[in-house]
Amino acid sequence: MHMAASCSVSESVEHPQAYYQNNLLESLALMDWMVARGVPFLVHSSTCAVYGIPERQPVSEETETRPINPYGATKLAVDRAIQFYSEATSLSGIALRYFNAAGAHPDGSLGEDKTPASNLIPVLFDVALEGAERVEVYGDDYPTPDGTGVRDYVHVLDLAAGHLAALQKLAGGHSGGVFNLGTGHGHSVLEVVEATRRVTGHPIPLQIKSRRAGDPAMLVADAQRAEHELGWTAQHSQLDTLLSDAWKWRAQHPNGYAPEEANR
Repeated sequence: MHMAASCSVSESVEHPQAYYQNNLLESLALMDWMVARGVPFLVHSSTCAVYGIPERQPVSEETETRPINPYGATKLAVDRAIQFYSEATSLSGIALRYFNAAGAHPDGSLGEDKTPASNLIPVLFDVALEGAERVEVYGDDYPTPDGTGVRDYVHVLDLAAGHLAALQKLAGGHSGGVFNLGTGHGHSVLEVVEATRRVTGHPIPLQIKSRRAGDPAMLVADAQRAEHELGWTAQHSQLDTLLSDAWKWRAQHPNGYAPEEANR
C-alpha cells in the first residue's frame, strides 16, 4: 500500500520539481523495485485533485482528468504509470482517488498531526482551541446553496476499509484500475463550520474573503464503481461522526503527538 507523497497544493505550485521528484519519480522507483522482486500488488493513495475543476457533478472515474496544480498532476501521472506497468509487467495495481479525507480513530489514539494546518477541519479546530482568532472562508458567492464551496468528506476508517477491499480484489485476480472513494454527498464550508461549533462547543468566528484561484465550487464523488466492484461504501462518514472523532484526538493532543508517541 503506497501512501507516501507530498500533498500540499500550494507547496506544489511553489516547488513543482520537488513534487515531481517525490511523488512521481520515487513512485516509479518503487514500482521498479516491486517488479524486480516479484511483489504482485500495489494499492496507491491517489486524489480527486486529478480531476481539476470538473464541469459536472458528481465526479465519476470517467470524468476528464484535468489537474490544475503539480500535486494533482503528479498523482495522475502515477495513476497512469500503474496502468501501463500492469499491462507490461507482473505488477497489478489499483489507484484509490480520495475525496476529502477527515476523521480520526474513534478512541482518540490516532489522528492527523500536521502543522501548520491547511485543510478546513484542522483549521477550525485551531480556532476552537484558541490558537487562532477566526477561520477565513474563501468565497461566499459560489453557485451552491449557501454560496460557499461544497466538498465530499470521507472518514479515514472508510478509507482504510477501501484499501483492504482493493488489496483483496487484486489478490482475487482483479486487473486493477482507478476507484473514487467518497460518500456521494457534499457539505458546504458553512455546514462544516456549524457542525464543528456543535461538536466543540466553540463559537468559531468567521471572516469571509474572496475566492481563491482554482478552487472548484463543488467536488462530490460518484463512488458507484467502488461499491459494485470492491463492495465498498462509506460507513463512518456522517459529518458529525467524523468531526467528533477528529475532535477527540485533537482535544487530547492540542500540540500534536508527544515525542514518545511519535516515536512509537
